[in-house]
Amino acid sequence: MQPELVDTGGLRRNIEALLFVASEALSIKKIAQLCGADEIAVTKAVAEIEAEYAERGIVVRKIAGGYRFSTAPSSREVVEAYLLPPKTTLSPAALESLAIVAYNEHLEGMPTTKAEIEAIRGVSADSVVQTLLERGFIAESGRKEVPGRPILYKTTPEFLEAFGLLSLDDLPKVDIGSQPLELSLPIRKEEATAP
Repeated sequence: MQPELVDTGGLRRNIEALLFVASEALSIKKIAQLCGADEIAVTKAVAEIEAEYAERGIVVRKIAGGYRFSTAPSSREVVEAYLLPPKTTLSPAALESLAIVAYNEHLEGMPTTKAEIEAIRGVSADSVVQTLLERGFIAESGRKEVPGRPILYKTTPEFLEAFGLLSLDDLPKVDIGSQPLELSLPIRKEEATAP
């Protein structure tokens, strides 16, 4: 362990710097590796930073299996005013397709092809898949080993973050019975906007 990290202040400074520059959520394990510190010490330091920033304009959020700095929810309006033009929301078709990819990945443990999305929705999914790829909510994850080798799609950490989920386990539970299935994602209006 580096001598300057033995003192908690040095470790906290390094963690704050990492959380500030990281473009994705960082796990405790990753932070510990980067800082050359023990995971227990990192966990304690992250909790201290989280408590220290709790009432500020910047907060520490646990999201997508890790931690990152984020703007405080109470500052949402002023941040959105700065980041104009306003972000567009996802269409119902895009939300349906995204739900199909997410639930298939969660319940079946496998990515989804565009043809599978189209089979469930009953309409072409070309434009919605492209929209979801552009927004970073889904990504290609290989090809299915069937004739034609169609592209497989899976959700991304950006999807988890945009919808406030730690993992796909946080998706609402669905009861698949004999009735037609309607999925309703628990998103507030501000969470439905694209990043």
